[in-house]
Amino acid sequence: MSKNILFSVALIALMITGCNNSTQTSSSPSFDDVLASRRSIRSYDSTKTISEAEVRELLTAVQEAPSWANQQPTKYYVAMSKEKVEAVQNLVGRNKSRIEHAPVLIVSTFEKGKSGFFDGEPLNEIGEGWGAYDNGLSNCYLIMKARAMGFDTLIMGMRDSEALCKLFGIPSNETVMAVIALGYRDGEPKQPTHRPFDEVVTFF
Repeated sequence: MSKNILFSVALIALMITGCNNSTQTSSSPSFDDVLASRRSIRSYDSTKTISEAEVRELLTAVQEAPSWANQQPTKYYVAMSKEKVEAVQNLVGRNKSRIEHAPVLIVSTFEKGKSGFFDGEPLNEIGEGWGAYDNGLSNCYLIMKARAMGFDTLIMGMRDSEALCKLFGIPSNETVMAVIALGYRDGEPKQPTHRPFDEVVTFF
């Protein structure tokens, strides 16, 4: 009888250990892992999709990005329906073939006259550049959070901004910055080379 009890206890302990190991294996990647694995992806897996709930989770996290005086000038217009995705694909020039199988395309804009302005006047010579700067910060949060969720991205500056404004009803007080493809990579891309550290960093 005692042998059976000992066997049962040992079996339960193994099951608990297995569950704990499973939990550890499925934990989120570290920030360093996200930085190291993020790439600009130009080929997407056509068999995988992304849900609206996942995009909402992604863009909710992006709202944590900093901005000038917390003006939060960045806006996103999300194409997920087949019709809208195909329409946006036709507005990104030669990138069209690269994002053919990306299930989500996101148009990134910023509201003019907010970041870098006070009482309607620019505070320094950069002017609307601060809106673009804040938009870039938000987009950085987007691509990093996307990678942490297992997704991949491509930020595209080649786009027909006028046509995109018509397609999504984007108001005239917003500047279209980029179109961002969101999906799953089809294969592993090469790691790009980087400029020597001492060429981009100066200590005093």
